[in-house]
Amino acid sequence: MNTHTTPSPTQQVETKAAKSLSGSAPDATVDITGEICPMTFVRTRLALDRLRPGQTLLVSLRGAEPLANVPRTAQEQGHAVLSLETGPDGVSHLLLRRG
Repeated sequence: MNTHTTPSPTQQVETKAAKSLSGSAPDATVDITGEICPMTFVRTRLALDRLRPGQTLLVSLRGAEPLANVPRTAQEQGHAVLSLETGPDGVSHLLLRRG
């Protein structure tokens, strides 16, 4: 029985984004593209809280408000913004390092 599954196109894009941002895969990912404030940072914060200091989190987000607020709030809470890229589909990929 073959248990290997082919990643979806979305998973393939997210994997490529993660590797291009950090040079290696992040320790965790969270997709908040369907969330609205304040849940955008709540979900990001919960994901960061599950990591050890120094580990990385790739956040997929969409829209002007989360794009401005999530990186700012993460920095205010002592985390590092390693990179931020926006793809042609309007989804931004934010790579954070837990402080």
